[in-house]
Amino acid sequence: MRLALIGAGRIGKVHAQAIDAHPEVTLAAVADYHAEAAEALASTYGSRALNANAVFEDANIDAVLIASSTPTHADYLERAARAGKAVLCEKPIALDLARTREALKVLEAHPVTCALGFNRRHDPQFSALKQAVTEGRVGNLETLTIISRDPAPPPAEYVGASGGLFRDMMIHDFDMARWLLDEPITQVHAEGSCLIDPAIGEAGDVDTAMVTLTTASGRLCHISNSRRACYGYDQRIEAFGSAGMLQAQNETETRLRFTGEPGQVEDKPHWFFLERYAVAYRREINDFVDAWKQQRDPLANARDGLEALRLAEAAVRSLQEGQRISMVTID
Repeated sequence: MRLALIGAGRIGKVHAQAIDAHPEVTLAAVADYHAEAAEALASTYGSRALNANAVFEDANIDAVLIASSTPTHADYLERAARAGKAVLCEKPIALDLARTREALKVLEAHPVTCALGFNRRHDPQFSALKQAVTEGRVGNLETLTIISRDPAPPPAEYVGASGGLFRDMMIHDFDMARWLLDEPITQVHAEGSCLIDPAIGEAGDVDTAMVTLTTASGRLCHISNSRRACYGYDQRIEAFGSAGMLQAQNETETRLRFTGEPGQVEDKPHWFFLERYAVAYRREINDFVDAWKQQRDPLANARDGLEALRLAEAAVRSLQEGQRISMVTID
């Protein structure tokens, strides 16, 4: 696969490392609004810098990985599909449902392999938990608990462009909930507060939130998000059922635990997603390449992006209206 990377920022650099590590993928080009950033990243991996127009016009490029700013995702995704190029697009496709659905219509008219960047599905712990739940290790799954806490809040000016906590941060957890529950989610109830940074509240968002999801059969999922965890990047999942419980724990540098007279001490969790999900990003590229070669759906696709965004929209409405929201009203 000759793959072009659009976006040379922080997440683009993470993807460039994963691309470079894959034996069957060549980083064919790097494009970015800032030409200097594209040139710097391209030179690191022996590639070339192009503008985005040249990427879509180059018949020798098989696929595009979209890691640019969120407002560009839908346009680039549509251009990739029309050019017949496979595409892996960072989440979200767009910040509103109407624009997301427009992009999906283009994909329907121009079918190509299309993966969405829900990298947590590729995390070794989470994928092992998914397999164990599917195999019935906990019996009938009854409740699911997902905890996601960033080490520090983003700048307040980031909030407006990002779409807010539910669309930007918790959308990963909404996708994990859909994937693990594996049945329609019918109701959403959200609560949120601004407890960490008043500037985030002034920007119209929350920095602390809890959401309860209810499925068609009555299963319950509780999602807890915070923009601050002084000890590092907190990423845990608990699946509880009739025959037991499964827990995915935080990753640490060594996984060592010391026990002595003062008590027990172990390493703090990894500080941020770049370290915590490094393996997941490599496995995401592997799945994308295999899906392209085998002409199958990737583990997370554009439809998954739409459904996760629908849950985020329901959570926003629930918080604004102070009541539980039925998913049939989210269109």
